[in-house]
Amino acid sequence: MEIVILVVVIAVVALAAISGLVVSGRRKKAAEAEQPDTAASTAETPARTAEPKVGEEAEAPPEGARRTVEEVGLPETEEAAAEAPATAAEAAAAPEVETPAPTAGRLVRLRDRLSRSQNSLGKGLLTLLSREHLDEDTWEEVEDTLLTADVGVGPTQELVERLRERVKVLGTRTPEELRGLLREELLALVGTDLDRTVHTEVEGAVDRPGVVLVVGVNGTGKTTTTGKLARVLVADGKSVVLGAADTFRAAAADQLETWGTRVGARTVRGPEGGDPASVAFDAVKQGTEASADVVLIDTAGRLHTKTGLMDELGKVKRVVEKQAPVDEVLLVLDATTGQNGLVQARVFAEVVDITGIVLTKLDGTAKGGIVVAVQRELGVPVKLVGLGEGADDLAPFEPEAFVDALVQEG
Repeated sequence: MEIVILVVVIAVVALAAISGLVVSGRRKKAAEAEQPDTAASTAETPARTAEPKVGEEAEAPPEGARRTVEEVGLPETEEAAAEAPATAAEAAAAPEVETPAPTAGRLVRLRDRLSRSQNSLGKGLLTLLSREHLDEDTWEEVEDTLLTADVGVGPTQELVERLRERVKVLGTRTPEELRGLLREELLALVGTDLDRTVHTEVEGAVDRPGVVLVVGVNGTGKTTTTGKLARVLVADGKSVVLGAADTFRAAAADQLETWGTRVGARTVRGPEGGDPASVAFDAVKQGTEASADVVLIDTAGRLHTKTGLMDELGKVKRVVEKQAPVDEVLLVLDATTGQNGLVQARVFAEVVDITGIVLTKLDGTAKGGIVVAVQRELGVPVKLVGLGEGADDLAPFEPEAFVDALVQEG
């Protein structure tokens, strides 16, 4: 009996095993039956990395225009060909030498700009002088107006005294009479008989360039003024050599060289931190060898309180004079600094003999009286004025045009 039961159990186990194999086989066949559908869908989308086929299995080439080997260029070659014209164009478009605007009448051309920022002084004075009764309080207001415009104490007192006397004699005062009166007195104050020429002409038969030294405090626009002055001189038909003696700032030498390149002027420069006197000396030497008409030397900006730097400025001038006399020393002042600029001017005048003043940013201040004050302080004339940011906005100072801008109607 036990033997029969054992045989039955073995038979059941064997039957179960056979059934499992059959089911597994059927599942495998079902999976394989589904595989062609997946492969077919994959075949519909060409694989990116399909291997090339040969012989009868090779696919037909795509339809369209064919190119020969000669017509097909490598990507690098095509890019180079595209860049070649630009490079050639850049080479062909070398910096062109500009033709600066003529200097004649520059201040007249810019009179409108000047009057927009300056005529508050003239309008204020005319308004006060037009009052029916000119009492002491009114004359004090006239003084305050002039002092606010940086005319200075001495010149203000002189002008008020002359105005009081002439207005008293004049009696009835029409607006036109007052305007004419004020114009005459301001012209007398500014000065019409001063020599405002920038001396670049060498007297006699001496074969050397005129030498101009440009000095000033940091931030007054000294390097820019030197570049603009080069344009003024080139516009007058002179050949110019620039000396970048501001060796403390590499940017200053770069800036000056850019100004020179624009008008065809050579720039002499030295290493950053080098001896400025040496650069100035070389500039005059090269200017002489090149038979240039003028050498402009841009010196480093320095605070008037720095004794060592001021002494170095004196050294630059002395070294230059071993090569050639300095014909002009221009002090660049920022018109917006007002009376503070006079303190700076006084110290510079003690170190180098200032022969002329350049007032920058005159269009940006209503304190045009600084023209009078600085001339009185130094005993030298304002020769050039900066009236804007444009390359040709440096103009010879013309007293008549300046005063007209102060008192003109409008």
